[in-house]
Amino acid sequence: MKSLFAPNAQPARLVFTTMVIGQAAILLLLWLFYPMQLFPSLGEVVRSLGDLITSQGLIQELWASMTTALQALAVATVLALLISYLTALPFFRPIAYAASKMRYLTLTGLTFFMALMVSSGHQVKLSVLIFGATVYLVTGMTSVILTTTQEEMDHARTLGMSEWRSFYEVVVLGKLDEMLEVVRQNFAIIWTMITLVETLYQSEGGIGLLLYKQNRYLHLDGVLAIQLVILATGAVQDYVFVLLRRVFFPYSALATSR
Repeated sequence: MKSLFAPNAQPARLVFTTMVIGQAAILLLLWLFYPMQLFPSLGEVVRSLGDLITSQGLIQELWASMTTALQALAVATVLALLISYLTALPFFRPIAYAASKMRYLTLTGLTFFMALMVSSGHQVKLSVLIFGATVYLVTGMTSVILTTTQEEMDHARTLGMSEWRSFYEVVVLGKLDEMLEVVRQNFAIIWTMITLVETLYQSEGGIGLLLYKQNRYLHLDGVLAIQLVILATGAVQDYVFVLLRRVFFPYSALATSR
């Protein structure tokens, strides 16, 4: 038990898992027996969740949002990688700098311009999500590239590699695990935006539209149930990205402080 309160300690997996389950159980018991007046009770949320699944198509709406989010993430990742890697050439560095600063733009005003450029509501949603995710991904990815040290590049050069080969080996291949981590961290941004775009373009539904309807009619138990579903979905996605990093880049764990 001492390992749970010691700085930088690494408790056994069983001990840590037991601690997490215990803390979650305590929170659920507090919610069950000592509910806050501001929030619906646990029983009301569970009943609302059952109604959302059986009669309002929660699973189908979640799947619709998930497919849209994954499409946007795939395109945004490719664009962000391209822009970030092009910073190796001084000519393209202002583009990456400008893209990173565009994360301060509000999406509400951009949806109008997106609607003028594309022909369908689905394309508008994708365009907004891709733009919003790309500018954040570029910011994180360029930061990863900037962590490349002179020693790393010099080591590649001493092996007889050209400048392009050195960049490919050290930056592109050598930092793929960190790029995946950037994607994992920024995937949540798409979920925060998807409720907005699904509310504006309601033809395809989605969990954002379902959340909007519950909020509009002050069904707080339904709102909280949907939020918990989104939270659980995000936690699962985070775990999948961590698992992918461990499988494809096992060496990344060697740099973690223990």
